[in-house]
Amino acid sequence: MTNPSPDITLYHAPRSRSVRVRWCLEEMGLPYRLERPAFNHGDVGGEAFRAINPLQKVPAMTDHGVLILESNAMVDYLTSVYGPTSLRATPDEPDYARYLEWLHYGEASLSMCVNLFLGHSALLPEAQRNPGIAKWSKTEIDKHLNHIAERGLDGREWLACDRFTAADLSVGYMLFLLKIMKALSDAPDAVQAYWSRIAERPAWRTASAD
Repeated sequence: MTNPSPDITLYHAPRSRSVRVRWCLEEMGLPYRLERPAFNHGDVGGEAFRAINPLQKVPAMTDHGVLILESNAMVDYLTSVYGPTSLRATPDEPDYARYLEWLHYGEASLSMCVNLFLGHSALLPEAQRNPGIAKWSKTEIDKHLNHIAERGLDGREWLACDRFTAADLSVGYMLFLLKIMKALSDAPDAVQAYWSRIAERPAWRTASAD
């Protein structure tokens, strides 16, 4: 049974994984409130946010007393509780297994090398960066971008079900991080075109604006 009236609060910061969740909310047209924890170094959001997420990371999301701290779990929750929605594949669809694979790919296979590249290229203090790790992670990223082009987008506009789904939310956000790091410019043409389609979506523009 779906919840008839969302009571959603999303704890958000620009460029963070909360963008993925906000994107989902915008695509679904669900009402929500944004909270923006203050990004004080070493104490994000202070004591109040630490009570919500002891790791003091964003996103966090609440809905009718339910608290979720993982972005893809939030997407799964929203598309399940507030569906049916075209963002979610159902088990009777031929592409259901494919949908699940790409839904999890963004925060499983792809995220490690992206996170290492971000950390050792920009996020860590310069003295803690390892150029060898940055170089290795970029090589792995290139392999993944080729995989997305060849397995994910071979003759397709979107990753599954011949439509935009939550699988594209998952992978698309990671491409956003690579775009920020100027690591998408040498991606295969199919990935470049895919990113252009994502960037044109009104919900994406709203979610990634601030």
